[in-house]
Amino acid sequence: MVDAAVIQQCADPKLKPAIVEKFIEQVGTPDPLAVTVRAGNRIILVPKPSSPEEALELIRQHVGRHVVRVGVTQLPAGFGVQDAVELKADLVDACANIRMGSALFGKVYDIVTRWYGRDAEEAFGDAILAWRTGYFEGTFVFQRSDAEPGASMPSVPAKTVAAEPDGKSGTSGNPNNADIRVDLSGIRVKPPADPR
Repeated sequence: MVDAAVIQQCADPKLKPAIVEKFIEQVGTPDPLAVTVRAGNRIILVPKPSSPEEALELIRQHVGRHVVRVGVTQLPAGFGVQDAVELKADLVDACANIRMGSALFGKVYDIVTRWYGRDAEEAFGDAILAWRTGYFEGTFVFQRSDAEPGASMPSVPAKTVAAEPDGKSGTSGNPNNADIRVDLSGIRVKPPADPR
């Protein structure tokens, strides 16, 4: 998938290269220009970018409205930025993406291994699941601050989605204001039984 020498050179030094290699094998892609866009459980088909500029434009179109994953590590785009114009081309640079993705995965892996109390194979599987969903044991792992070992995890995400001043939510281009849409049209409610 990704050359071990590239992983050795680019990965966050806090993680063992073998863990980074396994992480990329589980969640990554060999294409540094890969952009995955999701709306809930649905994947939105987007054109395959042929250049870093096209990839960045595609990311900017969708970040803040959908979940956008980018590059070799499928890094969550828009994490830590206030406006889509702040997104940089290093998201689609293979080495920079591996460095940022492995550092963020290191935080997720740390959260999960602390919960397990040891470095277990089961912890790695749960860390991969937390990377894909953004949550572990009800905690939004991507916005958790770096805490000392043994620190408790917050029980709610650090930021919540709020309506914009004009009454619309999640349409300003701010990647932290993505809407949550739930289709309730399929729910059928039975009228209460007559108590007589």
